[in-house]
Amino acid sequence: MDLLDAVLIDGQMLEDSRASGDPSVRAEARGLADLALRRLGQIDDLLARFVDREPKGSGLQILRLMTAELAFRGTPPHAAVDLGVRLARSSRQTTRMAGMVNAVGRRIAENAPDLISGQDPAAMNTEPWLAHALERDWGGDTAKQIAAAHLTPAPHDLTMKQDGDLEALAAELNGRILPTGSLRLTDRPQISALPGYDVGAWWVQDAAAALPVRLFGDIAGKSVLDLCAAPGGKTLQMAAAGAKVTAVDISDRRLRRVSENLTRTGLSAEIVTADLLRWGPDTPPDAILLDAPCSATGTLRRHPDLAHRMTAKRLRDLRDLQASMLDRAFSWLPPGGDLVYCTCSLLKSEGEDQLAAFLQRTPDAKLQAIEPGLFPTEFVTSEGMLRTRPDHWTEFGGLDGFFACRITRSS
Repeated sequence: MDLLDAVLIDGQMLEDSRASGDPSVRAEARGLADLALRRLGQIDDLLARFVDREPKGSGLQILRLMTAELAFRGTPPHAAVDLGVRLARSSRQTTRMAGMVNAVGRRIAENAPDLISGQDPAAMNTEPWLAHALERDWGGDTAKQIAAAHLTPAPHDLTMKQDGDLEALAAELNGRILPTGSLRLTDRPQISALPGYDVGAWWVQDAAAALPVRLFGDIAGKSVLDLCAAPGGKTLQMAAAGAKVTAVDISDRRLRRVSENLTRTGLSAEIVTADLLRWGPDTPPDAILLDAPCSATGTLRRHPDLAHRMTAKRLRDLRDLQASMLDRAFSWLPPGGDLVYCTCSLLKSEGEDQLAAFLQRTPDAKLQAIEPGLFPTEFVTSEGMLRTRPDHWTEFGGLDGFFACRITRSS
């Protein structure tokens, strides 16, 4: 319940929240919180049918977690109800709720299957602000498909350090090689225990996130700035391709993860902790990759908490920040230099519209259309930009939502 409080009340990210107990207990708590956030609309609808007066704070979170166990995890009713009662009795603030939790849990256990069959999961579990934005940008049918895709956790994809190892590792892990070259695992194993982890043969990176770097073409020997670089998948890609990479991020904590993965994979890059709106390179780079801060709506399959933390003001602030970063990063390019701008957002205001506004105010910026055959045709817009969505590749299990484009400085 502390994890739900952290996300829904304190506005924290689930991955930044701390659960107590040993690693297995923490993993169990995180998994249950993830499920509750992913199915929150349905859970609250079920509770509304059996709770006359909704409790506040931790009491409500106890009911939500118990309902998640009962309705969507397949936990035996006696075990799920017992969990709810024990959680209620664990705090002076909620101990008087124990009887009510027991009664509500039993009624949900009896009625949930029939009630769930009459729910619309995709609609009920999509925050209203997001449902409106998706319908506006993609139309009603596509918005429903995206919302449905968010109900299923994302699979693990691996990017190989050397392509020659791909088929052998796919056979060893019983994985699937995707058309773009990523390796998709068929389950969600412990990553650090997989073959090749210790020797740095690969890193975890969604198949969509692995695509923007390819817009540069051959970058061997070139100096490249990776801006907002953490967690570092693109830094690793560019370093593996032979580029001289400088990875810049405002978070020293997140950059430590980049450094750890560089060490594990035997790759090298310069690491800089800085606010890029105040920092600048000593010499112009050959190329820049700006993976700008965004709503991250394209990653909701793996981070269902994000939709519950977003506000209209925060979204406006993010769009303003993206524009400022684009202008500043582009000013560092020499004539003929390339900038790849990308966001893991499903919102056109952070992708297509952001780019259009930038091109309008920047006369010496030119969009370079994606070359035919570089990506599957469904990933390329009519203007030649990269756009992936969770409802793409349903036959493979979907992928993250991403926008990316390549811009060249003409003078």
